[in-house]
Amino acid sequence: MDLTYRIEGDYLLPNLTVPEAPKIGKYGTLRRNFLKEHKDPIYTGMLLSGKLNSHLEEIDRKADEMMERLTTQMAQSEGVTESLKATDQMKWVGMMNNIRQRAEETVMAELIYA
Repeated sequence: MDLTYRIEGDYLLPNLTVPEAPKIGKYGTLRRNFLKEHKDPIYTGMLLSGKLNSHLEEIDRKADEMMERLTTQMAQSEGVTESLKATDQMKWVGMMNNIRQRAEETVMAELIYA
């Protein structure tokens, strides 16, 4: 690694930059915490190689897409429609909450904790 230095008084200080923070949401944060707590060698290796941020952003993007896809598919297969929402809102809310929970369990098992 080539380092450059600057003079501050009687000292030479390295010109270091802090890497940009990843733009991640809920699932990227959960993945980072999982790697840090349970897969520390992998976390440290990715962090030192500079691949951690891109990995977390990719996991976050894939998880969001998977949640959207699974939620839509489950809602269609179970008959949760806008007409149900208009006629029986509480039933629609209960069914959608159940669908989202099951979709999130799948995302967590396949992407976050894999």
